[in-house]
Amino acid sequence: MTSDAVHGSAAERSGAAEERHETEAERYDRKFNDILQELRVVMTGTQLITGFLLAVAFQPKFAELDAQEVVLYLVLVILATTATMLGLAPVILHRQLSGKKQKDRVVRIANSLLLILLVVVSLVAAGVAMLIFDVTVNRQAGYVAGAIALLLLLAFWIVVPRIGRHEPRRR
Repeated sequence: MTSDAVHGSAAERSGAAEERHETEAERYDRKFNDILQELRVVMTGTQLITGFLLAVAFQPKFAELDAQEVVLYLVLVILATTATMLGLAPVILHRQLSGKKQKDRVVRIANSLLLILLVVVSLVAAGVAMLIFDVTVNRQAGYVAGAIALLLLLAFWIVVPRIGRHEPRRR
């Protein structure tokens, strides 16, 4: 990921700062606050899914899962736990670097961590759909549900951001 991906090009940064009338420090504060807000949204869902996954192992029907379902379940637990840790990482980073005049570094790293978190949560969401359909319907339905979930997520990652990209900006 380039610096421009997080901060924009020099011309964009200058134009954005002038348009918002903000200093570079204010811009980094705003960007970090945006990241924190996105983390709040993602972490709520991540915690719910993680809690669901952890509770599943203590249900009587868990013993009825076949080997493939157990492997998928364990992979999902690992991914959900990883997602939880990735969500904590930007906050830990901020605590470690707070007051050390490294907000630009915090924003850059936190942005990367958030993107990785979103990929992991996307995989967890698709995997949970796959597991639920596998257990409640059959293996083929699980594959179909997982594939549909992945296609939807790919659309959100690739197609949706391109919608309206070439329209002129309104002022």
